[in-house]
Amino acid sequence: MLNTNVTNFRRNIFALLEQTIKYNEPVNVSTKDGNAVVISEEDYNDLIETLYISSIPGMKEKIVEGLNTPLEECIAEDKVSW
Repeated sequence: MLNTNVTNFRRNIFALLEQTIKYNEPVNVSTKDGNAVVISEEDYNDLIETLYISSIPGMKEKIVEGLNTPLEECIAEDKVSW
């Protein structure tokens, strides 16, 4: 995470935003009233999706179970009914 103060953020906003978008590098901007974190839209959407999936009862356990299932015990993709 990059750390900067609000004055430097204003001065370098384009470069900092470009780095945040291209490399998913969050920017911590400090001000006299507190700090703010700037993240890319992609990272924001990923966080929201993770929060949503985590809110579904039992989903974490199903994901862990799936990760621990040997590949040979999995159903072939062409056999799955979507």
